[in-house]
Amino acid sequence: MTAQADPSQRTMANALRALAMDAVQAANSGHPGAPMGMADFATELFSKHLKFDASDPDWPDRDRFVLSAGHASMLLYGLLHLTGYADFTLDQIKNFRQLGSLTAGHPEYGHGKGIETTTGPLGQGIANGVGMALAERLQAARFGTDLVDHFTYVFAGDGCLMEGISQEAISLAGHLKLAKLIILFDDNGISIDGATSLTTSDDQLARFKASGWDVVAIDGHDPAAIDAAITNAKKTDRPSLIAAKTVIGFGSPNKGGTSGVHGAPLGPEEIALVRDELNWPHAPFEIPDDIQNAWAEVGRRGADERAAWQNRLQSSDKRQDFEDALNGVVPATLDEAILAYKKEQDSERKPVASRKASQQVLELMTEAMPALLGGSADLTGSNNTKTAATSPVGPTDFSGRYIYYGVREHAMAAIMNGLFLHRGFVPYGGTFLTFTDYCRGAIRLSALMGLNVIYVMTHDSIGLGEDGPTHQPVEHLASLRAIPGLTVFRPADAIETAECWQHAVHGDGPSVLALTRQNLATLRQDVGTENLSSWGAYILAQSDGPREATILATGSEVALALEAREALAEKGINVAVVSMPSWELFDTQAPGYRDEVLGDAPRVAVEAGVPFGWARYTGDERLVVGMPGFGASAPAPELYQHFGITASAVADRVETAIAENS
Repeated sequence: MTAQADPSQRTMANALRALAMDAVQAANSGHPGAPMGMADFATELFSKHLKFDASDPDWPDRDRFVLSAGHASMLLYGLLHLTGYADFTLDQIKNFRQLGSLTAGHPEYGHGKGIETTTGPLGQGIANGVGMALAERLQAARFGTDLVDHFTYVFAGDGCLMEGISQEAISLAGHLKLAKLIILFDDNGISIDGATSLTTSDDQLARFKASGWDVVAIDGHDPAAIDAAITNAKKTDRPSLIAAKTVIGFGSPNKGGTSGVHGAPLGPEEIALVRDELNWPHAPFEIPDDIQNAWAEVGRRGADERAAWQNRLQSSDKRQDFEDALNGVVPATLDEAILAYKKEQDSERKPVASRKASQQVLELMTEAMPALLGGSADLTGSNNTKTAATSPVGPTDFSGRYIYYGVREHAMAAIMNGLFLHRGFVPYGGTFLTFTDYCRGAIRLSALMGLNVIYVMTHDSIGLGEDGPTHQPVEHLASLRAIPGLTVFRPADAIETAECWQHAVHGDGPSVLALTRQNLATLRQDVGTENLSSWGAYILAQSDGPREATILATGSEVALALEAREALAEKGINVAVVSMPSWELFDTQAPGYRDEVLGDAPRVAVEAGVPFGWARYTGDERLVVGMPGFGASAPAPELYQHFGITASAVADRVETAIAENS
């Protein structure tokens, strides 16, 4: 099929093809076509170019290999198995797509060493790769090329390039001139529905070239052309696209080059024909010793280079800083600065928007922790995400710590995933809370992978005012709280904002900070040394006598809850107020603590969002004072009155709840 290949390289590639078709057949599900089509490219890349050592999968200066077309997972698993990654035994290959195996249907970060990121939602891997390539440049600027000098390779398919996130990502990569990023495009012209001509006629080379990329088109089954293209791409001063024309399902006489080989097993009869076509007479999952040994040697090829790198690290005067950055060490000075800030706010008690309090905290944190890397999607002045310590990153200067992402929310979130996955940085990025919809696919993957990525989401309610319902988030808190593994914070004042930031930076998963545009009074009376927000919820104001009701609130509505408490106290009704900055953290506390905070009296909640979800704490959604639907364009105080989110409404709801409970 197309060009004649070197027999040894072709035979090594055929081992990948055989493992892919056999594993998919055994699982009776999967995608054999792309692994079979890209096997030649993968063989050239791994055997001649990719810098790695299978015995040390976490070597910091390894090249990164990202399979953006995650459905082709058997290509990655086959490579990891054949090159000797300990996690990917033959038994794992045989258990492809089975419960408990490391070889999931799509690659999942954390399942096994060698998987750099979770992919499957198309296009995410491209943006992750941009983040990794950017992290490499940033670290090289800090620690020098003796310690940081590697490439990021991304395998992408037609579907990846159709996704809008791809344009956002390649545009920013081209602007920043990320020359150590190389995308390998599996240009097979086939999608699930059939030929890609059904849906697209884009000139991908022209598209990438317009974004400042070096581009070349080659025969994806010609090893010499592949080798030359990668060699040249490594020499350019721009990111590179290598468009490799391939045959999906290469080697399949009846299904190759068709959508029939994309996402279904070939079947026993066709597999037998493939074995004849490829001159592969071996039984399923059988790899002859000479081929196995050749691949094992590929896996050992980088051992000497890794050892030399480790010697350089040992003798480097930057070693401690380098290792601290990789390990995400939070300096003790950061926690000390947070405590000092809380005491200052307690003393001054000046009203401040939580987005502004966030910036004040970030000034302290970015000064204390060099690994904090900021950014915003063209809303820096509104999100308040830039600090004195975070100078801009640009195409000729990677010494900075602030990324102007432009109006690219989805790519920003996915790039931050890549930055964290690379190691060396704890990234945070900002936009308006309503635009988490644009980020959601990447936020979900942050949570699925457990990445400590921090989303700074301001203008968190109708409190933003006149911009109106397009910009006023009402359903967003509920939808974000529905994502497993994501911690959502909505602080009530500057003190809680500092505590939420402190918890987020120490966290082991992603966080969203939902912050106000409008000023908030300082509510906490006694800051102490404990981070009360880390409990998720706490009693902010005890009842004056035996508790007759509890008001639960978050963010800007905690002040309304306190007002309602005072109004009810004047009527002789004893009410406690619970500030609840994070449902997720509260739900992890011991039952005894949760019972103490919630009490056994009737509960009413208030939050300037849809009531959905609050019934888990109130028992009835009718006991929630919230938004009935979308907002409107008007000054914020008028909107709160118009939608009935007021202290009097909360007090009335409490009295009703008490009456109904008596």
